Amino acid sequence: MTGLIVPPGEGRKLITPMQEVTFKVTAADGSSISVFEVVVPPGFDVGAHSHLHSQELFYVLEGELELFAFEPLKRTEDSWHDWESPEGQRVVRATAGACMFVPPGTPHAFRNPTDQPARMLFQSAPSPDHEKYFEEICQIFDAGGSPSRDAVQDLRDRYDVTQITPLRFEPPAPPATSSDAPPADRATAGTTTGTERVAR
Repeated sequence: MTGLIVPPGEGRKLITPMQEVTFKVTAADGSSISVFEVVVPPGFDVGAHSHLHSQELFYVLEGELELFAFEPLKRTEDSWHDWESPEGQRVVRATAGACMFVPPGTPHAFRNPTDQPARMLFQSAPSPDHEKYFEEICQIFDAGGSPSRDAVQDLRDRYDVTQITPLRFEPPAPPATSSDAPPADRATAGTTTGTERVAR
């Protein structure tokens, strides 16, 4: 029996407008756990969600992410950012070296509230469920246009994803420069952001 060593930068890579995912260890390698390296862009919020059968682990490699993994006192439909558990747990601002373990059935989420990309190691068990989920979400984006609400919901249903709050992508506006706008408009240049949302 032999193991597997994956050099830096190696592995199958899938890229969507919202994440860059590199497959590091998969079911095809004989592993019961799927291991990914994920680049989370500024403004990405995966939305609170849970998995009935899967367990996950997130390890921050670079940058900062907001994380939580608990059942809140009260679920709110629009945002998880102010949630609190009965024991007083709140959302954590996690830096490199922090990790989060998520047992089956536990609401959890991550988001990048900064203006710099974050990088994390993500493990999901059992394999290959999340491998297939990432592959099919890429197929939805590759089809062009806005993702279909029905297609996204079908994907979540098949791969054990119960979405609680919306997934959002609100990248920060680029800094204004003297060439971006005429003098009269420079005071307001760069104050708006675009929003991309996958339907719940």
